[in-house]
Amino acid sequence: MVKLTSMKNFNYIKAFFSPFKRPKLKWYIGKIAIGTPYFYPRRWVKATPELAKKATIEEIERLRKWNRTNPELKRKIPSFDEIYKSKMRYNYAKPKRFGFDFVSLGWKTKWSGTDYRFEWSPLISFVFFKWQIAVTVIAPEMNHYWEAWLYYENDTDKSKSRKERIAKCRKEFSQTWTRSYGETKETIDYYNVILKEKYLK
Repeated sequence: MVKLTSMKNFNYIKAFFSPFKRPKLKWYIGKIAIGTPYFYPRRWVKATPELAKKATIEEIERLRKWNRTNPELKRKIPSFDEIYKSKMRYNYAKPKRFGFDFVSLGWKTKWSGTDYRFEWSPLISFVFFKWQIAVTVIAPEMNHYWEAWLYYENDTDKSKSRKERIAKCRKEFSQTWTRSYGETKETIDYYNVILKEKYLK
């Protein structure tokens, strides 16, 4: 089953044709081992009596454990029926046995709308029972690469030339970092690592 995905989730493809170095594709073929992005490929199913009963028992045990380890902060444990009725309204994750997952570039902003933070790389996964084929988009210096690319893509004027847009990135979204090795310090401008050579001049 192929789940329809918004084309916005594929915006990262623009990086292949941008001033940034072309990412590489990392292939994996084998038993299921690649998360999408955090958990192994999975699907969501509606509650069944069996799933709800199992979840209820686990919830009661979790609350009992809390009460044993926190005697001064004991919590009231609802009845089995109360918890069960609640669990019957849940959806439950089950391992995906067949199908695709399309994972877009993972990122967020902190403090301001342009303070980008890289979360995970884009990937496409296909599973067939216990087997998986996955292709992951790998960029050099991934944190610096994707955060700078997001600024370039979202916060520079697309009516300007690429070199003008990169100049704005360098000026307003610096990727110059200093690392320490004992008493030795090294300063690196990561734009020199992540940009295509023609945009370094």
